[in-house]
Parts: sequence; structure tokens; C-alpha cells
Amino acid sequence: MKNRIAKYGLFLATLGALLFAASCTTAPAEGQTGGGFDWTLLVIMGAMFAAFYFLMIRPQRKRQKEQQRMLEDLKKGDKIITTGGMFATIESVDEESMVVRVESGATVRMLKNSVMVKREK
Repeated sequence: MKNRIAKYGLFLATLGALLFAASCTTAPAEGQTGGGFDWTLLVIMGAMFAAFYFLMIRPQRKRQKEQQRMLEDLKKGDKIITTGGMFATIESVDEESMVVRVESGATVRMLKNSVMVKREK
């Protein structure tokens, strides 16, 4: 994960350097008119935004949707691991909370959002 983030950070830093280089244009010589608007700046900014979206925002949204789908599909008898690291089995499920039985036999009511993963049986 850290290697992947470092790779994307390096990619975005390179695009930033290209953006800076593209914005450093020389002034027209005496007697010459300006070249007009430089579209290179907009193209590079658009490429940076697209890279940022496809490398960071889109995968994060996909993970959030998968997590939400998993939380909606929880039912009695499912084995889960909570964000606190407890292994438990679901006893009952409400809209926003659930009662789980931990491995010691105790029952605990907790929020559905505190489920990290659903274990295979």
C-alpha cells in the first residue's frame, strides 16, 4: 500500500514539475507579438486532475461501496471481525446496530459501522 502511494505521489510530482516547466515561458523578443493563450497549462492541469481521480478518488469510492454493501448484507449467524479486532457471531441485526456474541460467550450490542470484515464460515 505504501509503495503504491509513493508511486502515485511520484507520478503527481512529475506532472507538477511539467506544469511548472510549461508555465515558465519566455517573453517575446522586441518587435514580436505575444503568442496568445498557452493551452499547455490547461492540458497538463487536466491530465493531473484525471490522474488524481483515477489513481486515488475512484478506488476509494469503490472500496466504500463494497464496505457499504457488505454492511447491508449482514444477517444472523454471520461471523465478523470488528474494527476493534474482536471475533464475533451476529445474533440479531437492526437498522443501525446489532447484537453479537463474542468467542467468550458474552453478547454485546454494537454499531453496524464497527464491522471491518465478514469472515468465511
